[in-house]
Amino acid sequence: MMNERQKKRLLWQLPFLTLLIVGTVLIVRQQRSMPYQTDKGFVFGTVYAITYQSDENLKADIEAELQKVDNEFSMFNERSTVARINRGERVSRSRMFNEVYELAQTVNHDTDGAFDITVAPLVNAWGFGFKNAIMPTRRQVDSLLKVRNQYDFSAIAKGYGSDVVARLLRSRGISNFMVEIGGEVVTQGISERRLPWRIGVTKPVEDSLAVGGELQTVLNITDVAMATSGNYRNFYYKGGRKFAHTIDPKTGYPVQHSLLSATVLAKTCAVADAYATSFMVMGIERAKSVLERHPELMAYFIYSKADGSNGVWFSPSLKSKITE
Repeated sequence: MMNERQKKRLLWQLPFLTLLIVGTVLIVRQQRSMPYQTDKGFVFGTVYAITYQSDENLKADIEAELQKVDNEFSMFNERSTVARINRGERVSRSRMFNEVYELAQTVNHDTDGAFDITVAPLVNAWGFGFKNAIMPTRRQVDSLLKVRNQYDFSAIAKGYGSDVVARLLRSRGISNFMVEIGGEVVTQGISERRLPWRIGVTKPVEDSLAVGGELQTVLNITDVAMATSGNYRNFYYKGGRKFAHTIDPKTGYPVQHSLLSATVLAKTCAVADAYATSFMVMGIERAKSVLERHPELMAYFIYSKADGSNGVWFSPSLKSKITE
């Protein structure tokens, strides 16, 4: 039984407990009634769609943040930091530039050279970069392998841009959002349906015009970032052979293996983006060996089987998130 002192303490605490409960209920009701904003636009040569729960529309602020990323890493912006470096100009590198550069070096080291941001001359030589070119000769490839003095952040910039927008939203106290830039996604909290976000993985059907969109599967995810890399859209045929845009930094040639699409889930979208690209260079077996070292990463691979049909492999920890 409670003594007199304990009874008095309880009576003193009850009003505060009541206020706390009432306040919590009001906050929950306010959050449920707060609208979701959806902003769409064009950035980094692709489209973006950002959904977030807020009374205030933040499109102007979002696009200002995306412009900062473009000013650092765009290959098409003549005044961007990377464009100026590639022209041989002396440039003061920002904290943003150094953050992405250091991450790229870390992933490149971890994947035995599969994520090389100096691959731009080779990508251009094969006709997939920011300059058009005819198919290179073996001598030209060998020459470009020896001299690589241009950076290309296109395999990480969209993912990093998604992270930058997510940081902005969090800084404004927004806890429910989905950021998507050209297929690279960051999710947090819940959707307008009061459920985890549902993100589709596109079926790798040859579609150079990107007009298709049939889904291979749908993932039920939240509080995680996701990026996909594949060779089923950016490619061309010549002499009866298919040449895809993923260039192996070691050989200088487009990769030739069974992996068609690599989707990676990670804490940040820049990390997911970089590893998804790396896995497309490495192929499925080498990619699995990297995943064994990184339990914090999850992956969903679509590959071509010997009979021409598509097969699927995914991290065991991803199974509970697959809804279709």
